[in-house]
Amino acid sequence: MSALNDFDFLHGDWDVVNRRRTDFLDPESDWEEFSAVSRCWNLFRGAANIDEIDVPGQGWTGLTLRLFDVETERWSLNWSSSRSGRLFPPVLGRFGPDGRGEFHGDDTHDGKDVRVRFVWSGISETTARWEQAFSVDGGNSWLTNWTMDFTRRKAL
Repeated sequence: MSALNDFDFLHGDWDVVNRRRTDFLDPESDWEEFSAVSRCWNLFRGAANIDEIDVPGQGWTGLTLRLFDVETERWSLNWSSSRSGRLFPPVLGRFGPDGRGEFHGDDTHDGKDVRVRFVWSGISETTARWEQAFSVDGGNSWLTNWTMDFTRRKAL
């Protein structure tokens, strides 16, 4: 399988359990949990995809546009939310031989520069896990602040 098909596992409909810190930069902050539904579809014959996540209990939707750069053989993951209507800076990376995907980028949160890490793991036909972590020290230490556990929706 080619790297441009790395995200084929995500195509389709998913139930998602979200857990995120109430303060992304505070390791002592509480966790909140909420459910969502996600749908992902393929573009560019596998070299791109979009997923849309609906979070009715929170009153927002989001989307990720993933693009495979043929020259660098890296993915860019580009997030936007209906809360802001803006595209956040991308995270870039790839999947390793172990099937774990790691993606990094730079952003700001609450006025502070942060290094951002997304990790995709636990990938199977029916499950996947996404995790976000921030670093305020250039990647020397990481604070996981959001996880999503995906379970494939059963056909009606």
